[in-house]
Order: sequence, then C-alpha cells, then structure tokens
Amino acid sequence: MELGMIGLGKMGGFMVERLVKGGHRVVGLDRDTAAVSRVVEKGAAGADTLEKMVGQLKAPRAVWLMVPAGAPVDQTIEQLLPLLSPGDTIIDGGNSYYRDSMRRAAALAPKKISFVDCGTSGGIWGLKEGYSMMVGGDEEVVKRLSPIFETLAPAKDRGWGRVGPAGAGHFVKMVHNGIEYGIMQAYAEGLDLFRHKKEFGLDLLQIGKIWQYGSVVRSWLLDLTVDALAKNPTLEGIGAYVTDSGEGRWTAIEGIELGVPLPTLTGALDARFRSQDPEPFANKVLAIMRNEFGGHAVKTK
Repeated sequence: MELGMIGLGKMGGFMVERLVKGGHRVVGLDRDTAAVSRVVEKGAAGADTLEKMVGQLKAPRAVWLMVPAGAPVDQTIEQLLPLLSPGDTIIDGGNSYYRDSMRRAAALAPKKISFVDCGTSGGIWGLKEGYSMMVGGDEEVVKRLSPIFETLAPAKDRGWGRVGPAGAGHFVKMVHNGIEYGIMQAYAEGLDLFRHKKEFGLDLLQIGKIWQYGSVVRSWLLDLTVDALAKNPTLEGIGAYVTDSGEGRWTAIEGIELGVPLPTLTGALDARFRSQDPEPFANKVLAIMRNEFGGHAVKTK
C-alpha cells in the first residue's frame, strides 16, 4: 500500500522507516529538506511541494498528517483539498483535539473525502517497538487502510484498533495522555519521598531496578525512568520545569463538562502548572496571610 506522509520530525520519520521496511511505498514531505532527505535514504520517495507529493500517489490516495495540533492541521487540509479527489483519505496522526477532528470529518464528508483520526502513542521508541494506535473513522475506510496500521503496530493484530467514529480516536488518545500524567506523577512523588528519607540512604536506581521485576508497579514508564537514573542518578543539571502538551487540560475539561471526578489527573496537571511558575504568587500570598494573622516569619530573598 502507498501513502503520503506530511511532517517528518522524529516520530514521523520513524513511522516512514517502519512503513518502508514493511513493504509500503511512502512519499514524504516536510518544510525541512534535510528531513525529506533522511527518509529518502531509508527507501521512501520525497517531495518538496504538496502538488508533487499528491502527484506521486495513486487513487484512492491516503495522506497521513504529522503536524502540530490546531491551525497547522486546518491549514494543511485546506492546502490539500484542491489536490485530492472523492474517495481519498486524510489521516491525522497527531495529538489533535477530538472535537476538531469531528469538525474536520464533517466538513470533508460532503466532498466525499474521508477523515480518519489516529491517536498515536510510542514516540521515538515506535520504530523498534511499534506504535499503539487508537483509530477513529468510517469502518470501511479504516478496514481499507488496515495494512498501514498493521505495519505500524507492535503486531498485525495487537496494539491498534478502530475505537469508534471520527473523533473517537483522538478522544481515546486524549484520555490515554491524561492517565499518563497521573502515572508519571505517582512515580515522581514516590521517588521524591525516598530522596527525603535521608536516614536510610536509599538508592533510587536500585529501588527502580527492583521494581522492574515482579512488582505490581512495573511498567514501561518505570523502565524509562530507571534508564534515566542510570545515566544521571541525581538528575544533575535538570531543571524542575515540566511542560504540558495540552491533552491533560482537554481531559480535565471533559471531566468537568461530563461531571466525572478526575482528582489524580487534575492533581498531576496542577503539579505541572506549578513547576512552570518560578515564583508562585499564591505561595507569597499564603506567606503574608500567615504573617498578618499570626505574626509568622516571612522569608525574604
């Protein structure tokens, strides 16, 4: 099977490489010509314009987008539309907001162009391990594209599936990332508690390695954490600043709208927000309140 791939960053580039190894023909496009050259070296075809990419694909065409969520996706679709024909499919494999995916699918339907949203997990490890893909879209369209998903997945019948209509794929991936926030926060807090129990002289790396085998808390995230600690046991030089991709926020908002309590997820999200503020104003307010009502000391710079 063949498809076009727009967006050849690390993840997109690795996906192209896995597809080529699986016998698919891929035409890659990216604003970075070096990224195009890299996938060409791996056996893909390259293009420097949308017209040239689409022109190299046989109908019905499939074009996979790996571009940043939001306006870039809309802009890319708008530029693609004049070049596509009824029966073609656009696959969004990025971290788009699921309501945007529903809107895009509805807008493309009258033009008889299918839209598939594929929530994709696996990051830079996907080339070796395979990608976990949560797919939303028309059942027949997903079935026709299944050779692509089967090649990218850890196994033909494992790690991917159609979870519902358009929008469902990105919804499931959104919640997946929210769960990820909570798991990461739990590991981080536990290790921090160990670090503060000075009297025991606990070795965080040793504990992590013990947990990797037989423990109920063993996981791939734990494995990655152990790898990181092995390289830098004290995390020397690492800033205490944690970014958030936006999917945790979307998941928290969904919980509010549906009246579903998400205390673990929202707590983890709050911790990330706090890390992004070098001087939390709320903490300063707490300090002056204690000083005002009880004469408690205020620490100054």
